[in-house]
Amino acid sequence: MRIHVVSDVHGRADALAGAAEGADALICLGDLVLFIDYADHGQGIFADLFGQEAADRFIELRTGKRFEEARAFSREKWASLGGDAWPHIERAVRAQYARLFAAMPSPAYLTYGNVDVPSMWAEHLRPGHRVLDGEATEIGGLRFGFVGGGLRTEYRTPYELDDDAYAAKVAAVGAVDVLCTHIPPEIPELLYDTVARRFERGSRAVLELIEETQPRYALFGHVHQPLARRMRVGRTECVNVGHFRARGVPFALTV
Repeated sequence: MRIHVVSDVHGRADALAGAAEGADALICLGDLVLFIDYADHGQGIFADLFGQEAADRFIELRTGKRFEEARAFSREKWASLGGDAWPHIERAVRAQYARLFAAMPSPAYLTYGNVDVPSMWAEHLRPGHRVLDGEATEIGGLRFGFVGGGLRTEYRTPYELDDDAYAAKVAAVGAVDVLCTHIPPEIPELLYDTVARRFERGSRAVLELIEETQPRYALFGHVHQPLARRMRVGRTECVNVGHFRARGVPFALTV
């Protein structure tokens, strides 16, 4: 059985439509929404609402780790629209989800990324789409476990969890043949983004589950340009499946 795996789609409905070509199923590890594009500042919800110049400034502050200034700048921009950001964000995210889920192949097994809004997914799912988070299922005779979302950061993205809550989902998955998460295990080489020049957060709980149960594969995304795309932990092959928005190419897994 051939399975294609994508992560960090960030708005690429065009490429997503063909992501399962030649495969028996698709796995999507989340981050469907594009709020802001660090490579092309004119793309994403923030630029659509406030223009590229505002996006340039917002990205400059965030990449400079000037988070309080970035939040103050963001509040100022939302105030210009009437003060309540959520109705504008909700409309924009819902529009992106409508396009993305319409393009999503079937069958597909999905979990959430840290920038996703889980409460909006149900209205867009189509037959053959199955969402799993802190759950396991059988695909091609193997047991696949799924853990969505991310851990708390200064970026305050929509689906960030406390460490204990995230670890509870990992524990609920238990021993599997293939572990599918949005964020990587807590291994420095897998967490350092060579373009952004910063460490992202990974999960100690995921690493401990890998060390204890030794799945065949641990698949994840989140870090767009990692120092290492794959490495072994015991007999487990840990693989960053790639930044789908930039590459438009899925990771192919044969089981």
